[in-house]
Amino acid sequence: MWGKPKTILITGAAGFIGFHLARYLHARGDTVFGVDNFNNYYSIDLKRRRAKELSPLGIPITEGDICDLPLLDNLVKQNKITHIAHLAAQAGVRHSLVNPQAYIETNITGFLNMLELCRKHPAIKLTYASSSSVYGTNTKIPFSTDDPTDHPASLYGATKKSNEVMAYAYHHLFGISVTGLRFFTVYGPWGRPDMAYYIFAKAIMEGKAITVYNYGKMQRDFTYIDDIVEGTAAAIDRGDACELYNLGSSNPEPLSALIKALEEKIGKKAILEHLPMQAGDVEMTYADMRRTQRMLGFTATIPLKEGISHFVDWLMQI
Repeated sequence: MWGKPKTILITGAAGFIGFHLARYLHARGDTVFGVDNFNNYYSIDLKRRRAKELSPLGIPITEGDICDLPLLDNLVKQNKITHIAHLAAQAGVRHSLVNPQAYIETNITGFLNMLELCRKHPAIKLTYASSSSVYGTNTKIPFSTDDPTDHPASLYGATKKSNEVMAYAYHHLFGISVTGLRFFTVYGPWGRPDMAYYIFAKAIMEGKAITVYNYGKMQRDFTYIDDIVEGTAAAIDRGDACELYNLGSSNPEPLSALIKALEEKIGKKAILEHLPMQAGDVEMTYADMRRTQRMLGFTATIPLKEGISHFVDWLMQI
């Protein structure tokens, strides 16, 4: 029930989620434009290959930075953008310990530019990526959007919490439409090489050891990319005035289940090296999806074993 076709600008369109979202929206009849700075946080070649896949579909990606507000303003005006899916960000919990400045520049200043853009063009509806990392050291499970999120475990989580607060302020002050999506451990084909599932798969295939933190006592609400894209599209279509939604599978799995799924699909046993918990990490993520299901009509459907099978099939072809 998504109504008439939209003209959507996706920031981070050469990124993992942005790439899949662009293909999905295009396939259903929306006009899609992208912007991406192709930074070197992980393989630029992978980002270029994603962009190359989008090109024959007529989805152009402008190479530029979200910190460049005049560039964004020109893209919006020239292409008569009706909706923005803001997915560009400096990702990664652990990298925020190494290069905190990148998180402030991209996730705070860059996000401010998106809000200022919508302030200038108030008819645009903004849907933006938050993260399950905003729940930080919360111990109540499952994580609900009604829960307080005042104790981030990482600077990355703190920047995403800041985005939510900034979005609320701009909605309150200027009436712009803002919807935040708290993504939970997204995985799948064309994924990010810095993610555990990708690192584990490569190590198993190459006969190298896997580093398993907190001695394996970790659980994650793994959510397959196709489910994330469908939930994101549902949020774009709803176009709430000011809302937050969890997007997860609501089915946390231990790391051992991830490793077992990879071993079975690849056909090799993993070599495990157990270490203590890393700074910035949390033991469990678990999305309370009841409100998302009620408001967006969305439920994740792809189980971990099936999703990992699709991912490994892709990985073995590249």
